[in-house]
Amino acid sequence: MKKTILLAVIILTAHAGFGQSPWKRFHFGIKGGANYSDFTNAGFETEGLTGFHGGLIVNFDITDRLSIQEDFLYSTQGAKIKNGFSLKDQDLKLSYLSVPIVLKYHSNIGLYGEIGGQANMLLEDAKNTGYKDFAEKIDAGAVAGIGYQFKTGPVKGLGIGARYYYGFTDVGKFTSSSIGSDFRNNVLQASVFCIF
Repeated sequence: MKKTILLAVIILTAHAGFGQSPWKRFHFGIKGGANYSDFTNAGFETEGLTGFHGGLIVNFDITDRLSIQEDFLYSTQGAKIKNGFSLKDQDLKLSYLSVPIVLKYHSNIGLYGEIGGQANMLLEDAKNTGYKDFAEKIDAGAVAGIGYQFKTGPVKGLGIGARYYYGFTDVGKFTSSSIGSDFRNNVLQASVFCIF
């Protein structure tokens, strides 16, 4: 009997928390913007490289203030090689399918903060490096960001955001006696998005 009462309380609590249909808490959207990326811990001199990202958003409201968001983004990143590598003064570009999953906290005035993890799957490797496989197929790290999203009015759902990604895994797949492959991706993103 106690188990039945406990089960009923759990079901009623879940029903109250999620409303009549959890599907109403799912929202979809689009986003796009600019990247500024570089490598950390590189054994050669680099400068930041400008790229872009764009793709789809899936957002699930946990409460009025908390949500979980997953993005599916095409992202171009890498670094400008300046010295000490066979690609001196050239752009080293990598293209990824980036999938960040973040927990977002929304204020009542539209500001939000987010933190989570991100996995990147290599779609296009760097060219003209002298290596058949320059970069690893999978890259992973942490992501955090801030932004603003309109909560009412004719532009409800429209927002802007800034996000920083720091890679935890080594980018390089190549083997070299003079240059280490243990450098990592870091990317600053500025986005415009709309969640419906």
